[in-house]
Amino acid sequence: MKKEKVVLVDRNDNPMGLMSKLEAHEKGVLHRAFSVFILNKKGQLMLQRRALDKYHSPGLWTNTCCSHPRESEGNIEAGVRRLKEEMGFTTPLKPMFSFIYKSKFDNGLTEHEFDHVLLGYYDKQPFINKIEVSDWKWMSLDKIILEIKNKPEDFTVWFKIIFERFYNHLYKIK
Repeated sequence: MKKEKVVLVDRNDNPMGLMSKLEAHEKGVLHRAFSVFILNKKGQLMLQRRALDKYHSPGLWTNTCCSHPRESEGNIEAGVRRLKEEMGFTTPLKPMFSFIYKSKFDNGLTEHEFDHVLLGYYDKQPFINKIEVSDWKWMSLDKIILEIKNKPEDFTVWFKIIFERFYNHLYKIK
């Protein structure tokens, strides 16, 4: 992770340089990220459970995949790459919306991301990378709402932030 770089951005998503991923999370510096949401024909969302040895939020449920684009990589290209690396499949992705969030973790790290939310569709079983993902499941959006309400500790901080926006955007709720 020390070698991996993130793209630092301003509040308008203009590139401002590079920084190691770990340093950016230690300092809470705003950087570019993406979050992939994959739906099936039933309208269920593919969730992943993060691997137990992740440096933050291990073992928590979250969206299909998320990460950071590389310096010369577009968000869609990065999303397709990371989806293949984590979940073992590819499918076309399209941008939904972007927003900025900031959240501190118990381990002292801070996520401060200009997050690009990407949507795709897939109906088969993934082939998860056990280094990145410990489990996966399809879940209806209404059931996710209930689970987040009843067991918020089971989900990543960013998923709880993004999911409401995702749901509202998907159904054009204002």
